[in-house]
Amino acid sequence: MAPPKLKYTEDELVASLKRNEQAAFEYLYDHYSGALYNVICRIVRDNEKAEDVMQEAFLKIWRSISSYNPDKGRLFTWMLNIARNTSIDAVRAEGRKPDFDDIQENLDRADQHASYQPSPSTMDLKSLVEKLKPERKILVDLVYFQGYTQEEVSEQLRIPLGTVKSRIRTALQDLKNYFSV
Repeated sequence: MAPPKLKYTEDELVASLKRNEQAAFEYLYDHYSGALYNVICRIVRDNEKAEDVMQEAFLKIWRSISSYNPDKGRLFTWMLNIARNTSIDAVRAEGRKPDFDDIQENLDRADQHASYQPSPSTMDLKSLVEKLKPERKILVDLVYFQGYTQEEVSEQLRIPLGTVKSRIRTALQDLKNYFSV
């Protein structure tokens, strides 16, 4: 067995994960679990439940790594979507939806539990989202980090659905530009 690598490029990490190398999965967990846990906490709002959801999300990542396609997006984005969808499923299984009245409280609480320490080869997604215009930043946060649907955001914020969709699309394009800089 090869000794664990201290650092991977994204391509090396994906290749190692697809070969089911334990060291690569440990690296993946060590370097991405904090960021994913932050997202999960924002959606499920319960630390114990968030830990269960995180475990389930990483199992899904491990089981489906062979389906990851780098041509469709970065590894972190793919994992973020798995964690987000797993969180939303857990919340909906309890028969509840996130409450719009406590958005800032949830953001503050999730920030307290965030332990993501990005390596030099990764970007801090949260700091990139903070660079967005306020009307785009709140929509990205609500849809991608807190688990609301675009329709729920439109209804609760009283913004036309088309406006929500176009602002999110523009925000994602802005984020994509930040990654390519």
